[in-house]
Amino acid sequence: MKRRPLPVAAALAATAALLLTACGSGDDSSKDNDKIAGADTGDAGKSASPSASAEADALDRPKMTFPSDFKMVFDRTEPSESKEAAALNDAENFVRAINYGILQQDAEDAAYKFYSDPRGNAQAYAKKQIQQYIDGGWTVTGTQRYSGAKVDLASDGNRASVSFCDDDSKFYGKEIKSKKVLKTKPSNKDYYFFEIVMTTSNEAKGLWTAETIEVQKEATQCKA
Repeated sequence: MKRRPLPVAAALAATAALLLTACGSGDDSSKDNDKIAGADTGDAGKSASPSASAEADALDRPKMTFPSDFKMVFDRTEPSESKEAAALNDAENFVRAINYGILQQDAEDAAYKFYSDPRGNAQAYAKKQIQQYIDGGWTVTGTQRYSGAKVDLASDGNRASVSFCDDDSKFYGKEIKSKKVLKTKPSNKDYYFFEIVMTTSNEAKGLWTAETIEVQKEATQCKA
């Protein structure tokens, strides 16, 4: 299963100032099998990093557990600045939540809504990714690897642009009824580059939510 990136609408002025070169691509209307962002095995209800703030740990985060054949690996260094670390951790949690919704076969799952802001396109992106798997009768399996994470924090400290690479070369869709793994031939289509604008507010201290997302397909700069 190859992910179908959504077209990205014009960003808000404050958001546009943070984003790197625009890399959203059009929605692929073909029915070829698509991969999508992966998730860790085990409990992902808390932030991915043990150095996350006590405020973030105190939040009532959704509990996400995954089967043993499903793994997401983050190859990155924890940012030293606490807000950058929190933004990165919750960007990862947003990606986890998409896969959790796929595994739950629930396009209205609470996890991706918890980690996204309905005012941007990120929540709609997550819902569409989950729904296309439900419609196809697919789930996910294998290992997905993220690397090259970068966080650019805005001057107000409440908005950040998070980017990273995604390697899907060992990550596959799987038919739910037959359990058949839909393996694909390795190609440039296995690589994606994500840019996610994360925001935070005083109403939920420690929580960062995805507002907008851009996904570049065939991101050959992400090949090892």
